[in-house]
Amino acid sequence: MAPDTRQKRRITILGSTGSIGTSTLDVVRQRGGRERYEVLALTGNGNVELLAAQAKECGARLAVTADESRYAALKDALSGSGIEAAAGRAALLEAASGDADWVMAAIVGTAGLAPTLAAAERGADIALANKECLVSAGDLFVDAVARGGGRLIPVDSEHSAIFQALEEDQRHAVERIVLTASGGPFRTWSRKEMAGVTADIARAHPNWSMGLKISIGSASMFNKALEMIEAKHLFDVRPEQIEVIVHPQSIVHSMVGYVDGSVLAQLGAPDMRTAIGYALTYPERAPLDVDRLDFAKLARLDFEAPDEVRFPALRLARTALTRGGLQGAVMNAAEEVAFHAFVAGHIGFLAMADIAEETMERLAHLPPASSMDDVFAGDEEARRVAAGLIG
Repeated sequence: MAPDTRQKRRITILGSTGSIGTSTLDVVRQRGGRERYEVLALTGNGNVELLAAQAKECGARLAVTADESRYAALKDALSGSGIEAAAGRAALLEAASGDADWVMAAIVGTAGLAPTLAAAERGADIALANKECLVSAGDLFVDAVARGGGRLIPVDSEHSAIFQALEEDQRHAVERIVLTASGGPFRTWSRKEMAGVTADIARAHPNWSMGLKISIGSASMFNKALEMIEAKHLFDVRPEQIEVIVHPQSIVHSMVGYVDGSVLAQLGAPDMRTAIGYALTYPERAPLDVDRLDFAKLARLDFEAPDEVRFPALRLARTALTRGGLQGAVMNAAEEVAFHAFVAGHIGFLAMADIAEETMERLAHLPPASSMDDVFAGDEEARRVAAGLIG
């Protein structure tokens, strides 16, 4: 007799082979695995060997690779398992549109926007680890979640911290939100020193274990820039209420300041599983095997103002917030193009911000988006301009 799965929570993980995806599966494993969760679909990109192994371990119904050229390899890896294999954009959207109760949105970059939107429109609770959904689509994405009837639960450690410290019945009393940043590997470097860094150097984060895109985004502080724009849409605050502070230890994940002078902070070891676990069981908290803080050993917590001259991405985020419209989408798309050029060795580390800024200036005239088609069109135009600047 087949097991009764009606009481199990049905989940889908978009981007299961990345750092967030693998951490999510570890949390699911800790929380009871197949006994408590039914994994409907896992999606990945080129690493079909890992994708297949994950699907077999958790008993997923469906495994999807976004890379159509890897379909045969995925199908072979799943042969005899009873797990369906699929590939390509249409299959990715189908996986996201399934009847999961909870969807982890962990596909990096704008590629994650369409499938996450599909899950939101269907009404799933969205555990959001993809920055681009809000940076590029903003209010349109928030509205789609509201129409679908699901909940939007942030997974970025900073936004999860704010989400936890934000008293729901006191939103009117919020004075500011403070995003913390580690400062990355180049926190004390001069621009002259940063000019010569390579992707291998830039990917070495001092505190967190992350994928290449996020690690380099942390080094350039473009990740923090995107988080500033995300915060505006997640928490419905004005641009001037969003602050960034450098906190090298990565223990205070972010803070909420209230009009009475109180500041509530969320602290924890630098481990994404904490935020993922909270998103998975929200609004309840459940045991999780992660490091506990030893305050006696910590001894001190340091904070310093960010340098927007050495790290201009923060200034570009404020420009995008002030201008509104499609500037977030333009900044994000240009940065993605510049990132790939930097990793390929075609431009230097500092040029990524230059490319993004010039693209934003050239496309400052774009009107606000009234539909997702406008967002995708703005994204495409920004990529064309950024690619032209790189040559």
